[in-house]
Amino acid sequence: MTGPSIVWFRDDLRLGDHPALRAALDRDAPVVLLYLFDEESPGIRPLGGATRWWLHHSLTALAASIEERGGRLVLRRGAADEVLPALVAETGAEAVFWNRRYSAAREIDARLKARLRDGGLEVASFAANLLVEPWEVTTDAGEPYKVFTPFWRAARERDMRDPLPAPRTLPAGPEVPSDALDDWELLPIRPDWAEGLRETWEPGEGSAHRRLEHFADHDLADYHRRDEPSVGTSGLSPHLRFGEITPAQIWRRMHGDLSPAARKNAAKFLSELGWREFNWSILYANPDLATKNYRPQFDAFPWSWDRGAEVRAWQRGETGIPLVDAGMRELWRTGVMHNRVRMVTASFLVKNLLRHWRIGEEWFWDTLVDADDANNPGNWQWVAGSGADAAPYFRVFNPELQAKKFDPHGHYIRQWVPAEELLAPIVDLADSRREALDAYASIRR
Repeated sequence: MTGPSIVWFRDDLRLGDHPALRAALDRDAPVVLLYLFDEESPGIRPLGGATRWWLHHSLTALAASIEERGGRLVLRRGAADEVLPALVAETGAEAVFWNRRYSAAREIDARLKARLRDGGLEVASFAANLLVEPWEVTTDAGEPYKVFTPFWRAARERDMRDPLPAPRTLPAGPEVPSDALDDWELLPIRPDWAEGLRETWEPGEGSAHRRLEHFADHDLADYHRRDEPSVGTSGLSPHLRFGEITPAQIWRRMHGDLSPAARKNAAKFLSELGWREFNWSILYANPDLATKNYRPQFDAFPWSWDRGAEVRAWQRGETGIPLVDAGMRELWRTGVMHNRVRMVTASFLVKNLLRHWRIGEEWFWDTLVDADDANNPGNWQWVAGSGADAAPYFRVFNPELQAKKFDPHGHYIRQWVPAEELLAPIVDLADSRREALDAYASIRR
């Protein structure tokens, strides 16, 4: 009899379009479905509070889907180098499959693949979580692209794989102990700050596809107004972050049945998906993106690391700048922020307050439900001017002008900052802009 297969779930908490799962099922053997909660291995960045909340509920949804099909999700916690080989020995597994990671964690996977193969196991990894593999889209010189537009042009020219269907049944694997999810204490208790997350989100693969269909049928037609924070967006970013839906599935839907108005906006929506691909390509070539300036000349930039009163006011949405405060309050309540407002709030911290972009990146890492290893630092460095294809440092988003242009009737601001809660500004926008430009000039010299 063929020995069991282990499928190692990571940021791919789904059953549809899961090549590693398909490979295991094709062996026609028992399957052990493993989620390994690893915050110990080198190269793993511990999750923030909001993503821990999402992970708990996403695993709950995944476990339920697996049980409906006759299988069982096994939960284990610890360093992958220790836990995975131990589970192989425990189950008598003869094969291990996973979908690829592209951060520094890929070194863990390389070590395990070599070790397990040396032990006689079949081990394979698969492309599953991006439209294109980072090493497949390079310049004529074989280097990673540093500018988005040529990257996305080259990426779109590649053949996109067809997404795989979800299995209808799952073969039961050996009965092995599993951790209790509640024992991982992923949910906030004292205080319980997640009320707004519960009101806003339903993690899980089923919810992800319902959101995609609703967006395609209703909101995509208005996507040309995407810069207006009061207009609905797809809401797919946290589902993508945890792999509850894949870019390939979204790509196919955007090339499927759409209304004429929606069809006009599909390419632009896919280009936003392209920015996600671009950031992962940048991270693949620069694994320390969250801690090191992509452009080294910014190592000399005179950012402050002071995390005192001004930073606390920014975090709480108490800067006295209405659009900034609205965005930061939306973030705290819902775990997301409209993309246009993300740029404004980030610019305010980095340029008007002259704080290091890593202070903001770390706050977003803790509070965003969609924070991941590539997009969070990549987008912060883009705003700061230190990243790939970055906005020039001298581009300082003026929150007042941005509000007049994109929230002219004040709907978004009033939703999050009622008139009675408006505060005096903690900084003068014009004066702080001049200070930012002087700082930029200093590193140019």
